[in-house]
Amino acid sequence: MRYLALCTDYDGTLATDGRVFPETVAALERLLASGRRLVLVTGRELDDLKKVCPRLDLFEYVVAENGALLYHPASGQETPLAPRPPETFVALLRQRGVGPISVGRVIVATWEPHESLVLATIRDLGLELQVIFNKGAVMILPAGVNKATGLARALERMELSARNTVGIGDAENDHALLASCECSAAVANALPTLKGAADIVTKGDHGAGVVELIDELLRDDLASREPKLTRHHILLGTDQSGREVHVSPHGETVLVVGPTHSGKSELATGLLERLALKGYTFGVIDVEGNYGAIAKAVALGNATRPPTASEILQLLGSVDKSGVVNLSGLPTAERLPFVRTLVPQLARLRARSGHPHWIVLDETRPARVAPQVLQATSLFIALGTTAPAALDEFCQVSGRARPETRVTLEEGAAGPRVLRALAWRPAEPNARPFRLDTATPQHPPSAGPGGVVKAAAQGANPSTRGLH
Repeated sequence: MRYLALCTDYDGTLATDGRVFPETVAALERLLASGRRLVLVTGRELDDLKKVCPRLDLFEYVVAENGALLYHPASGQETPLAPRPPETFVALLRQRGVGPISVGRVIVATWEPHESLVLATIRDLGLELQVIFNKGAVMILPAGVNKATGLARALERMELSARNTVGIGDAENDHALLASCECSAAVANALPTLKGAADIVTKGDHGAGVVELIDELLRDDLASREPKLTRHHILLGTDQSGREVHVSPHGETVLVVGPTHSGKSELATGLLERLALKGYTFGVIDVEGNYGAIAKAVALGNATRPPTASEILQLLGSVDKSGVVNLSGLPTAERLPFVRTLVPQLARLRARSGHPHWIVLDETRPARVAPQVLQATSLFIALGTTAPAALDEFCQVSGRARPETRVTLEEGAAGPRVLRALAWRPAEPNARPFRLDTATPQHPPSAGPGGVVKAAAQGANPSTRGLH
């Protein structure tokens, strides 16, 4: 399951005129029954929200006051996430005729057309405050506080990654919320600018749009939307025509083949660093000790001390941690049994928490990779002078017809090193192999023996048969 949490706005999204209809509540309950989780992210003050929404118990966390207050309904605990503007600010607003004014735990709110007076008061007092609009409402908050920052604090407590969330909203103040989620949706009644920025625009308005989105989540985890959900795709390189080649951060199985010093580990490292820059986590199971430093990844184990399974699971169980697990300290005969025991535990961890988003297994040859992994391969990449032979072997062991190849892998241009590879998408009808050029990563890995990297993205079922 890719999307583990739905993060929804309240007014204009979940609710119509402050009320949540019974069919919307029923859909929220169906979502919870599927094992997913709910977060309410709203501009409302908490006391007001409690009066109009009788089912706050459905939500694991409520992010209120436009990101300034975190509320845990099960315990009743409130956590302000920023300091309240000074009383002198509120008093001066009232002196200047601004009203009505509402003051929450942190937020100060009024209505248009008072925004000019509000801004002037902020300037006159020399305060570091911001004004956020919400369909006529004028919300004043400390600088840097918004729905995205509040949601980040909630997800941290839930031990979930934003890369496993869907956000839905309707107004100006929902832009940050939707941008922070892996998939963004706007209800039919949303402002045009929000619709233009969203990945999905529902046909239904208000709560009916939320029900529509929930039904899609329950039907196929938004898999039918995947061809259009491209804003998080990772740049892999360019083809021989200079066109960019991207890889989806979810559901891809990438097989990278190369002999010693061909750049196999460098190519895999570059891809992983780009994943990390977009907020995805990964775990590299480095059997031979081929990998050196990878940006934003913790190194675990070395040639003299292999890590334990509990250490690996603790590291990769962290919502924001990636790791390179060096198993070269294990006796050769023990590596395959260790990995065979470890991988199902990693699969259960990912099913429960959504991370690590990628699991990378280092192999030696295509013929030693499990057949089910070869069949699941969506992108085949071969480096070095043996690339055509590697493609032959891949097709033979996976039972695929050998495609016609008209690709030459001459050396790249001078300057920063370019890794040049033979690439093929075997699942695409009539797809032909093409040349793939990728730049070297920020932190090149240490030299090591050649082999195969099988990178299984979230949702795939990695196997280790034949690994040594």
